[in-house]
Amino acid sequence: MTTGTQATQLTADNVKRAGKVLGRAFFDDPMTEYMFPDEATRERPNRWLMEKGAAYGLRYGEVHTTAGVDGAAVWLPPDDTDMTPLRMLRTGMALAPFRVGMSAFRRFMALTDFTDDLHHRDMPAAHWYLMILGVEPERQGQGIGGALIEPVVSRADASGLPCYLETMKEINVTFYKKHGFDVVWEGDIPNGAPYMWTMRREPRG
Repeated sequence: MTTGTQATQLTADNVKRAGKVLGRAFFDDPMTEYMFPDEATRERPNRWLMEKGAAYGLRYGEVHTTAGVDGAAVWLPPDDTDMTPLRMLRTGMALAPFRVGMSAFRRFMALTDFTDDLHHRDMPAAHWYLMILGVEPERQGQGIGGALIEPVVSRADASGLPCYLETMKEINVTFYKKHGFDVVWEGDIPNGAPYMWTMRREPRG
């Protein structure tokens, strides 16, 4: 494990770089494979979508990275965890049908509708929402992911607030459990979408 990894705030000039890193981190994620089943054409639209996710988090939440941009943790803050159409327009995400393709966009919206319903049902009170966490594939397993989520997790503990996330990769469940998250819901998403886990972390201390 790498020691001494320090999280720092992502800056606007590193959003594209973060998008590339997140794109590589999520290239083989079941969600990405479902949205972009053709591996040969997956890289560009996936990278674009991750870049826009980082840009959204930077404008309306918090994004933590490392000095070398080895990964990124995109958080949305308490009482402000919904991605609204106006905000998607302001961050360029409204161009998704044209940048990722209409079929992929429909799959993305179906996933989003389903996960939003669970999110609202299971987390009605104020909480931090971990929208995206990804680490450069060759740097995974070195403690970077834990370092990236630590600043917000510590603040959530200090303010007595829970944290929430979704994941579609089983190995991530083990990682998040090590950091205090518990499974809230798991199951198949309708219409052939991947299996998913939602997880919640109660504040400590």
